[in-house]
Amino acid sequence: MSYSKVNEDEAELALLSDTLSTTSDDLESNREDEVTSSTEPEYQTPTSVKFAWLGSYFLFSMLLTLYNKLLLGSFKFPWLLTCMHTTFASLGSLVLLKLGHFELSKLTPREHLVLVAFSVLFTANIAMSNLSLSLVSLAFFQIIRNTVPIFTVLLYRVWFGRSYSMETYLSLCPIIIGAGMTVVGEYHYSALGLFITVFGVILAAVKTVTANRLMTGSLALPSMELLFRMSPLAAIQSFVLAVIVGELPAFADSMSQRAAESSKPAIAGTVVFLLGNGLLAFFLNVSSFQTNKLAGALTISVCGNLKQAVTLAIGIFVFKDFTVDILNGIGILLVLGGCAFFSKAELDSKRASTS
Repeated sequence: MSYSKVNEDEAELALLSDTLSTTSDDLESNREDEVTSSTEPEYQTPTSVKFAWLGSYFLFSMLLTLYNKLLLGSFKFPWLLTCMHTTFASLGSLVLLKLGHFELSKLTPREHLVLVAFSVLFTANIAMSNLSLSLVSLAFFQIIRNTVPIFTVLLYRVWFGRSYSMETYLSLCPIIIGAGMTVVGEYHYSALGLFITVFGVILAAVKTVTANRLMTGSLALPSMELLFRMSPLAAIQSFVLAVIVGELPAFADSMSQRAAESSKPAIAGTVVFLLGNGLLAFFLNVSSFQTNKLAGALTISVCGNLKQAVTLAIGIFVFKDFTVDILNGIGILLVLGGCAFFSKAELDSKRASTS
């Protein structure tokens, strides 16, 4: 064997060794990626960041509720209000896009259709809520609506095979039962009303889970991009529905009557209040989508039940809208305690998943 042949053999062996080493490193890297990807997105988010966004979502949600109660309680045009909210979301996200806060992803035609379907789901969820309220009493509607966390858990289990810790499941019991106790009242409903209300609750859970998957699944859209792409479609759909149900001429008549009975400053004040409502709704939408992405669909559903209990407490102690009884008080305490238990359970799950 010649000297050059020996060198060639040694070079081939060295190349084979490098290849095997690289392959081994790649396999190890893939295993690490699989471990990382098996961790749920909300457990990868720093706790301080998650609580900051949850706090902002809760704050803007409460502010919008109080704003509507104080200033827009007589505005009886839900589709026009939704159209205004989604229009502000469209304009606000467009401004943030132009300022470079996010970039648009390149989507396939199928992915565009998915976003169109999501906008329809968003609008249908509002439609079901409005229809439910016309068929059942408010107390009954709230009781059924409080079960959204249950349907959220079921959807994750059936669609994605995901389960939560036993502590998380147990924490939902006082949250749901307590929220129900805060709205004890006269329950009026029909078989059709019950069906529509339950269907609306399922749609609400599907919407929340779908939004989360669009931002954390294979598509992995930034929350602002999802809001930017969905809002114009939802605004158009809401406007069409406002025309169909007759809100547009009714709103025009209402504004004409207000113009005849009020001074120009009063009319200008109404316009300013509406614009302020739209701006506040934009901030709520931003925090809602980002919170859903970082904290998870179940957490934001639980936050909705917490908001109901806190709203009732504010109504009792600030606005004197309700006379609290022992059942309402126990319900509020159950929700607060359940949310604390839920937070601890999720923190424990995060530690377990990252250890």
